[in-house]
Amino acid sequence: MTAATIILALAALAALHLWWRAKWRRAEQAARGEIEKLNEAQQRAATQLQTQQEALFNSMVEGLVVLDERGRIVLANRAFSDLFGVTQEVRSRTLLEALRLHELTELVDSLGTRKQVLGWELRLSRPTERWLQVNGAAIFDDEGRRHGTILVFHDLTRLKQLENTRKDFVANVSHELRTPLSLIQGYCETLLDGAKDNPEVAVKFLRTIERNAERLRLLIEDLLVISELESGRLQLDLQPVPLRSVVQKVLDDFKARPQAGSVRLSSDVPDLNVRADPRRLEQVLANLVDNAIKYGRPDGQVTVGARAADGGQIEVFVQDDGPGLPPESLDRLFERFYRVDKARSREQGGTGLGLSIVKHIVQSHGGRVWAKSRLGHGATFFFTLPPDAGGIQPAGQAAAAAAAG
Repeated sequence: MTAATIILALAALAALHLWWRAKWRRAEQAARGEIEKLNEAQQRAATQLQTQQEALFNSMVEGLVVLDERGRIVLANRAFSDLFGVTQEVRSRTLLEALRLHELTELVDSLGTRKQVLGWELRLSRPTERWLQVNGAAIFDDEGRRHGTILVFHDLTRLKQLENTRKDFVANVSHELRTPLSLIQGYCETLLDGAKDNPEVAVKFLRTIERNAERLRLLIEDLLVISELESGRLQLDLQPVPLRSVVQKVLDDFKARPQAGSVRLSSDVPDLNVRADPRRLEQVLANLVDNAIKYGRPDGQVTVGARAADGGQIEVFVQDDGPGLPPESLDRLFERFYRVDKARSREQGGTGLGLSIVKHIVQSHGGRVWAKSRLGHGATFFFTLPPDAGGIQPAGQAAAAAAAG
């Protein structure tokens, strides 16, 4: 083999080597590009999955927190932060560091042996009283080693409030029913024991029985009305109503009643039309006027007035010049069975439900109700109604407003 041939062979081998090396580099670069694309796709998928998980956790109504094997927080959703009023980042902190609640720390520790707990109740007193139901479970691997803890918090505050309201309602109704029933029973027993033979005493006792039976009837009727209003079963016959004529009708009715006494009743209502149920509007006005007569001065003045208020509503008021109300009672006047002066209220024969009925009827019309007073300067009760023309609230919105109220 000649030198030239060897040189040519070496050159061919070198060219082949360079060609394979360039091809390998291109293949390596292509593989590296594919790997980078794959990694980027995996990262995007992981980020997307994490985003979806966080969105799912944060959309939960219940508070959720996950702890690692050392008891440190690795995940806490938005509802958890809202329930406990947490504004700082809580990850990598213990529950005691994040919330300062020893009860929760003890609950987490107990899961090491109990493994799960259901329906445990936690009471929070700050900043306002709240009740939370806690369900928790410890996470173990196949070998029995504890890897973490998951806790779910459900807000029971509204249910607790409703339960307390129900208990108070039952207690109040029982008390209000027991008083007239006891009087009726006592006077009946006295009559049967011989008082019936004394005509003067018998008539007096029978009138007392009649008065307390009427009180029972009014209480039962008011309870039925409250039940209809709160359950949303009350159907309103909304129509244009001339406010002045309705007010005058109510005042004329009271002027003919003995209980009005020497109280002067007057109307200061201009020509205004409202959209309301006439019968229910009369009930609202009658309750407020009756209330003003009972708790105003015996020879005082009760005035019903109205005006077009801001926001397109019609504002109606019932004003007396009686002894007035203490400031702390103004926010509670429209609660069921709330009485500023219990002894005087029962002496006047009220059921304790009149103002609550007023509130519910007004809210069913899409309005609101409130009171203003100063001790020694009388009291004024206000409520609003939609006008007949312009800005009329549809019945569906009125019902929604009533439910919200």
